[in-house]
Amino acid sequence: MTPKGVGTGSLDERITGALVGAAVGDALGGPVEGYSPDQIAERHGGRVHGVVGPWNGDDWPTARLIAPYHKGDGHVTDDTLMTHALVRVYAGVRDHLDAYSVATHLVPDLMTTPRWIPELEAEALPLQRIFLAEKWLVARLHYGHVDPREAGSGNIVNCGAAMYMAPVGLVNAANPAGAYAEALDVAGAHQSSYGREAAGVFAAAVAAACAPGATPDSVVAACLSLAKDGTRDAVEAVCEVASRYTDFESALVPLRRAVAPFDTVGPDYRAPSLGARRPSRLHSIEELPVALGMLIVSGGDFRHAVLGSVNYGRDCDSIATMAGAVAGALGSTVPHDWAKTVAEASRLDLDAPARTLTEVTREIFARDVERRRAHEAAYATLTGTPCSG
Repeated sequence: MTPKGVGTGSLDERITGALVGAAVGDALGGPVEGYSPDQIAERHGGRVHGVVGPWNGDDWPTARLIAPYHKGDGHVTDDTLMTHALVRVYAGVRDHLDAYSVATHLVPDLMTTPRWIPELEAEALPLQRIFLAEKWLVARLHYGHVDPREAGSGNIVNCGAAMYMAPVGLVNAANPAGAYAEALDVAGAHQSSYGREAAGVFAAAVAAACAPGATPDSVVAACLSLAKDGTRDAVEAVCEVASRYTDFESALVPLRRAVAPFDTVGPDYRAPSLGARRPSRLHSIEELPVALGMLIVSGGDFRHAVLGSVNYGRDCDSIATMAGAVAGALGSTVPHDWAKTVAEASRLDLDAPARTLTEVTREIFARDVERRRAHEAAYATLTGTPCSG
């Protein structure tokens, strides 16, 4: 049964729900990222049901020296930092984006402006926190002067571009095809192959979720109408399995089993296979299909979808980011206590990016209408037919 409120809400409510929901999902998933459902249950004495502390407790600064980040306690990760950075790009450009927007606006934002980084508990350049797959943007575009439309080629193929594409879906609210095309262009600067494809499909999912009367099934249908190759096959396989379940506990193992044939990382997330994250037309990232699967299992309920994503483990901060964004865009309520805790712990105004993006989205839509009417008038002149406007 679809939860109350799903499929309803104004533009500003959908945008706020999606962006706040993405940040909350990210923060809840961060401290258990990389582990299995069984390991998570053992560490926490059962399933995670909200904000939890670092996996290694007070030893978090030294437990993983290659990634000495304070994950947990309501801290957002690079998924949210990149999402908010993309909102700032939209605020600067105030129109649709492309790969050149990444080179001209996003890369300088990452390199030049210190911001509060929750996991570092300090002000720092976002570049000093983002993962190597995101640092690739700076290496290729700023230092390598690569054509932005081709810069993603050669990067590892993962969810790095997909994880922050929610703003593209929101700017194209209720227009999944437009969101898909724009995200593919933007993500070309960052990813190739099924990593880039996932960025397009995730943006389409968010856009589809904004449509009046949208449901989890309509969101998945929109994704399947646009997705290509292994990404489409993975989404279809996982969501078909997900349709048999109504609680995430019983779905955890079946969803992993369904996505495994398409996932190149392999069974041990912290020890990827030799074929991991390489271009392929047969494979898919794991995160997006599982996020959509949890959306189906939950019936679109935010709390259920996000907790299912978190307790799934593996790259669960990104899975929960995606599930939270789509559930929030559908209109499912983001728990106030979670949002308040995450905002305070991360020292972020989670509503401010939503207010900014709502304003920009309205401006872009007005420009789209003007451009469409100009095209209609030109076509009417060319064909000698009356203009419909």
